[in-house]
Amino acid sequence: MSGNTLNEIRRVRLEKINKLVELGFSPFPAESHFTHKNSELIEKFGDLEGSQVVIVGRLMSFREHGALSFGHLRDSSGDIQLFLKEGVLSASSTSLGYDQLSLVDVGDFLQVSGKLIKTSRGEISVEATSLIILSKSIRPLPEKWEGVTDPETRFRKRYLEMIMDPSAKDLFLRKAKFWKANRQFLADNGFVEVETPIMEHVTGGADAKPFVTHHNALDEDFYLRISTELYQKRLISAGFEKIYTLGPNFRNEGIDDEHLQEYYQVEWYWAYATYRHNMELVKNMFRYIAENVYGKTKFTKGSYEFDLSSDWPEIDYRSAVNSYHKVDIEKDSLEVLKARLNDAGVFLEESADRGRVVDNLWKVVRKTIAGPAFLVNHPVSISPLAKSDTSDPTVTQRFQVIIAGTELGNGYSELNDPTDQYRRFLDQQKARDAGDDEAQMMDIDYVEMLEYGMPPTSGYGQSERVFWFLENVSAREGTIFPQMKRSLDKSVELIYPEYWEMVKKLEEVNQ
Repeated sequence: MSGNTLNEIRRVRLEKINKLVELGFSPFPAESHFTHKNSELIEKFGDLEGSQVVIVGRLMSFREHGALSFGHLRDSSGDIQLFLKEGVLSASSTSLGYDQLSLVDVGDFLQVSGKLIKTSRGEISVEATSLIILSKSIRPLPEKWEGVTDPETRFRKRYLEMIMDPSAKDLFLRKAKFWKANRQFLADNGFVEVETPIMEHVTGGADAKPFVTHHNALDEDFYLRISTELYQKRLISAGFEKIYTLGPNFRNEGIDDEHLQEYYQVEWYWAYATYRHNMELVKNMFRYIAENVYGKTKFTKGSYEFDLSSDWPEIDYRSAVNSYHKVDIEKDSLEVLKARLNDAGVFLEESADRGRVVDNLWKVVRKTIAGPAFLVNHPVSISPLAKSDTSDPTVTQRFQVIIAGTELGNGYSELNDPTDQYRRFLDQQKARDAGDDEAQMMDIDYVEMLEYGMPPTSGYGQSERVFWFLENVSAREGTIFPQMKRSLDKSVELIYPEYWEMVKKLEEVNQ
């Protein structure tokens, strides 16, 4: 629709708003009520036929036939037909009359009172005796939405997609069930939900580049959290034993089908447990979510197929990488490891340290695994927060969930030796100072907490990527409002000229 056409439609509808006000009607009243949802009227028609009912919703279609008119009103439960008849729908101080229906447009929210009937064609309908506009739409709904495949259009105006295709909401209704299942499983296993800061002086708990923001009142820069780990472990030291946080994390990294900069994650910590205890809990949680949200355990993600009810084999980190790439990640030089990585088509910056190179060698192997499986025995160099294994101090008590060629969860036996933790933080900070902006920061307050003592603890975290994988959708598809580059339609200049000028002046200042 061109800007001129849209502008003309808006002009006509704004005139209708003025006319409604002249007639004494509010185009946007504060109050509304209803007696039934649309689906209830259809499902219980046999009991409710002939009853007086009140319904609310958005008008999705409208057609006139002289003294009769028909429309469809949509609420969250579905559509129902409106049967509008001259002489039955009469004007009053609160209701539009039949001869005032020209003030109503498709897209308006309405409150309709009337008798529940079935028309001569057998369609369940509400024969309207009262019609109130609850919200006057100024813009027209799209004439068509089926077949819109441009993700830019769909993701920028997700609300329009859901208006025109109610089934688009189903994905996010399942997402709500997914998070509910996460919470319920943890509650059933004795975990308590806790809050942790979103803005932090020092961000940690993962290898990721953070977002930076400024706190005006304190006049200090803060980071948006990349993980809830270090604060939750402070609470474990304080005496909590089973806790979790479910909320957003922020990582200032690239966008792809599996990653967004803002995403939701559930992360928990379990005092007096080891990573082995957590592995069993995680396996049971995946199965619980699959059965309670989807009623199945077999899934497809891209070219991968996996069954969460099957055995979860353990994959040894070093053995898998060494065997696949024909290297020894402990003994071979960094140059040899980089060469093998290049042979696999992966090229890192020159400053990449041994840990980063080894981790990327593993990521090549990971793509060959459908899972479900647990990756274990990670080298200490890539696990700065995990406890070393007692039988082999070069590896850690860590596990990752491997499904459909990627890592969908990460857990440890948490490092609680303050001296060891301080030394590992120093190594990470040195890597950061050398140019690795994903290396972890020194959190000296956290080290001090460890000196007061933290019991043996196992932690684990998984993000909404688990949901995306179970749904077989991309990250942006599985997020209601994914981050996108700012874009203004050309029609904005015509419809909102004052705002357009403000934007242009700001762009000139920033150039």
